[in-house]
Amino acid sequence: MGGCFSKPKPVELKIEVVLPEKERGKEELSASGKGSPRAYQGNGTARHFHTEERLSTPHPYPSPQDCVEAAVCHVKDLENGQMREVELGWGKVLLVKDNGEFHALGHKCPHYGAPLVKGVLSRGRVRCPWHGACFNISTGDLEDFPGLDSLHKFQVKIEKEKVYVRASKQALQLQRRTKVMAKCISPSAGYSSSTNVLIVGAGAAGLVCAETLRQEGFSDRIVLCTLDRHLPYDRPKLSKSLDTQPEQLALRPKEFFRAYGIEVLTEAQVVTVDVRNKKVVFKDGFKLEYSKLLLAPGSSPKTLSCKGKEVENVFTIRTPEDANRVVRLARGRNVVVVGAGFLGMEVSAYLTEKAHSVSVVELEETPFRRFLGERVGRALMKMFENNRVKFYMQTEVSELRGQEGKLKEVVLKSSKVVRADVCVVGIGAVPATGFLRQSGIGLDSRGFIPVNKMMQTNVPGVFAAGDAVTFPLAWRNNRKVNIPHWQMAHAQGRVAAQNMLAQEAEMSTVPYLWTAMFGKSLRYAGYGEGFDDVIIQGDLEELKFVAFYTKGDEVIAVASMNYDPIVSKVAEVLASGRAIRKREVETGDMSWLTGKGS
Repeated sequence: MGGCFSKPKPVELKIEVVLPEKERGKEELSASGKGSPRAYQGNGTARHFHTEERLSTPHPYPSPQDCVEAAVCHVKDLENGQMREVELGWGKVLLVKDNGEFHALGHKCPHYGAPLVKGVLSRGRVRCPWHGACFNISTGDLEDFPGLDSLHKFQVKIEKEKVYVRASKQALQLQRRTKVMAKCISPSAGYSSSTNVLIVGAGAAGLVCAETLRQEGFSDRIVLCTLDRHLPYDRPKLSKSLDTQPEQLALRPKEFFRAYGIEVLTEAQVVTVDVRNKKVVFKDGFKLEYSKLLLAPGSSPKTLSCKGKEVENVFTIRTPEDANRVVRLARGRNVVVVGAGFLGMEVSAYLTEKAHSVSVVELEETPFRRFLGERVGRALMKMFENNRVKFYMQTEVSELRGQEGKLKEVVLKSSKVVRADVCVVGIGAVPATGFLRQSGIGLDSRGFIPVNKMMQTNVPGVFAAGDAVTFPLAWRNNRKVNIPHWQMAHAQGRVAAQNMLAQEAEMSTVPYLWTAMFGKSLRYAGYGEGFDDVIIQGDLEELKFVAFYTKGDEVIAVASMNYDPIVSKVAEVLASGRAIRKREVETGDMSWLTGKGS
């Protein structure tokens, strides 16, 4: 329990600025921490946490003066299954009534600050309306991703039919709680050539694996290595907000890694993995032994192979440096984006206000066609055209022409010549697994690492997670799939860590993803590969719709714009194990779905 009658929760001095309603559309750009590095504090209860090493923190036991208590409603004001935001003077609290019991929690999702009262309450948890993260209403703990932190849980008491909530002022202002974590007590940490756990790749999967190990009490050495020059950062934001600086993207500050003994090796490339001797070799010759290994190398962007591919100012977007450079060069110039998938469309949307012109080249007839289908793709295309984006569809690039080595024109197969000072290539990615080819760790024909439901590879003690794996998707009959999305990487990193500790956890997450263009968000849940029909309710023209993707008689995925919290609702129904039939969504009566209860 949070509040003042018990062990304190982590505290931090930052005060969140609450955005007015009209700013809500900007959710995708206001990532956790609103652009300021966060300070994470110890919480007095972490194992192996010595006073002198604790991150600077106010007094660990809140005094009564730090507490605020108020009557927030009458017991009859809320029905079962209802949620309400209530004000405590120092901040808001989410009050939930479930099975006759009241619970009080932080009211904002720690991921990007979504108002949880607009989310979905079901099976003892609340699911965020924006990106699908789930929190246990009894503990406030994060149970499904994205994001890293949990909610504070506040004390509730009922006296004379009135509901009282008591909370620490700091917790109210904070809106996030980092779970209690062990510290590293390995004497060899930092300088020996062996580690207990080695994690290759510091994206969401790698970071969540490391944090989960510490949350579960693991206190041995953990080394996280990355090709990047930065500590783990919010990569999905790169293409949605290209001029965000690396420090604004950081998922955790430097002090966090130091405090919990998670060693990060940056600009560190693994060239070989020797599974027989449990050893990896880095490009600079450094060798590191491990006892458990997580492979989370992610993917590498595909590049153009046409004539002139070596001219300057042609980019893929993989790092903050790439993204920042594109914005700098694109200001007032002509930009050509190759590929109308998520990355290409997000980049195009972002650059329309900065560049002189933006053109998109795509092989398909409509953007997002394979993913969202013809009709939704066309509606989104119209939104882009209304924002001055020009499309060249059903064609590809045949040549990049330069002048003095710098890009000047993009020549298309249709023989059209498009002026271009900058070209951004977003034509997909391939798993970054080349270094595993001779290792004995199984790869499929496309270079993905197949794993089981426990994220184990074919080699004992070697796990894999994130964009580079294929895994059995529980609610699609264990079909082996690759889902290269942010939320899935988090979930897989957690399952891998739990199985390193022999907890026998299995992947059961329902995929959830989102995209943001021109201040509008599209949310998506499920796995729609192979859909044979799309049923649309609402108004596509107005971009206020929900699209159900079906295969045979079953709904396998859903997408929506301006229709919250329907995607979170569908995700919750699918997560509960219930199938949704095509006829249920064809009628147009969605009361069974849009109702707030479960």
